[in-house]
Amino acid sequence: MAYQFHKRGRQGERKIQNYSPTPSFLFLPLIFFLIFGLVSCGGKSPPASQENSAASSKQDSNLTFFDVTLEQADEVGRPIWKVRAKQAKYTKEKQIGQAESPYGELYQDGKIVYQIKADVADIEQDGKQLFLKGKIFATDPSNGIVLQGNELEWRPKEDLLIVRNKINGTHKQLQAVAQEVRVKTREQRMEFSGKVVANSADPQLQVRTEHLVWNIKEEKLIGDRPIQIDRYKDNKISDRGKGNYAEVNLKTKIATIQQNAQLDLLDPPVQIASNSMTWNMNAETVTTNSPVRMFQRVENLTVTANQGEMKIPQKTVYLTGNVNAIGQRRQSLQSSTLTWYLDNKLVEAQGNVVYRQVDPPLNFTGETAVGNLQTENIVVKGGSSSGRVVTEIIPQEKANR
Repeated sequence: MAYQFHKRGRQGERKIQNYSPTPSFLFLPLIFFLIFGLVSCGGKSPPASQENSAASSKQDSNLTFFDVTLEQADEVGRPIWKVRAKQAKYTKEKQIGQAESPYGELYQDGKIVYQIKADVADIEQDGKQLFLKGKIFATDPSNGIVLQGNELEWRPKEDLLIVRNKINGTHKQLQAVAQEVRVKTREQRMEFSGKVVANSADPQLQVRTEHLVWNIKEEKLIGDRPIQIDRYKDNKISDRGKGNYAEVNLKTKIATIQQNAQLDLLDPPVQIASNSMTWNMNAETVTTNSPVRMFQRVENLTVTANQGEMKIPQKTVYLTGNVNAIGQRRQSLQSSTLTWYLDNKLVEAQGNVVYRQVDPPLNFTGETAVGNLQTENIVVKGGSSSGRVVTEIIPQEKANR
């Protein structure tokens, strides 16, 4: 049987519209309940007018249907939803139908885009959208995504499915919890919002933000609010990325973090900060094409440059353009390029090298330099043309001014 609850006629009057081309036997449940209401009024009979008024009010207020189907079609007759239930109660005061064990399908262009089910749900439909409230499960049969929540809204003309209130989404590639998810069914695009926590299996990541877009076909996550990305190895956090905007390609395992981007590595213990960086989790490299700052926590060594690249397994950093390395005692090394071997605590600088130290105060200039900046054991060499190294020894009294 196919029914739709909607307002029609005089204000406040509510009728049940039969959308099936089949006929009058569909009104039998209504007749049954009319008869049932009259028969069930046992005992002393009230005045006829009161009896008719009370019975009519009760029957108008509560109607129960068994094995009911709610369905709606578009302008050309294609279904846009079908919901079946073992039993449904319609309450006039609440203007909703309460269905037991409802299950059904949501359609687009005549094809199923989601299958829905619940234990119990309050159902509203007005011909334009379908609304369910209860413990809802919605499954996309094309990719196996399952969305769980306590409210579901289907707006077929907008190609929009909304699931609200404690969302839990599961898929072989991604699991996410949020307050709401909006699904653009044609675009295969999900938009999570409100305390979003998304976990990816490969790469093993956890993403935390307030707003996250999942382009399902492209296998890409996009966060346009402050976002935190934790990478795991052996179920322990190994690296943590932060920024105001990020894109994570789950297929290539490459994350692009922008706007106050920061990456904290556990091994080696280095913090990388830039306005934009690319984090290749598969190759285990980090590259920046904008000014970068790297800080080595153990040695308290900070290096800045116009751009840089780090190979995490090799624990090696390559920096180019206005490189400036500063040690714990304010000793510094400036150059055009710098290679930093974190394991060996060794730096190799090339091009316009300037080395300065405070105690004892002196400067060296040359074309290349190599050594340990932290221990102030640096060898500066001149260029190939002159081979000269310029050393400036600063008198103590001048340095103390």
